[in-house]
Amino acid sequence: MSYHARNPAMDGPSNDYHLLPVTDRQMRYARAIAQQSALEIPVEAQRDRKSMSAWISAHKPADPSPFADYPSGKQVAFAERISRSKRRPIPSECFHDKQMMSRWIDQNK
Repeated sequence: MSYHARNPAMDGPSNDYHLLPVTDRQMRYARAIAQQSALEIPVEAQRDRKSMSAWISAHKPADPSPFADYPSGKQVAFAERISRSKRRPIPSECFHDKQMMSRWIDQNK
């Protein structure tokens, strides 16, 4: 039996999102939020993408738009893909509330 070394780059995307470094775009947005709110970005938040994303979500300003609570186009597209593959309809209320859409996605993955 021969041993073949596997190249992880050939395996495609992995679930190591929590290990990936913060992107430049995330850092710029976090700095803008910190400057507007007179906050400091904690060192823990700067360690990886997941931590930075959580910090941004917790501190970003509220969107006054009446459509701020609607799901994003990407969220709807993902839900529709799940709906087609599982042959389950998406409740119409989910198209008006991003939290409901998120819960539907989590329950039907």
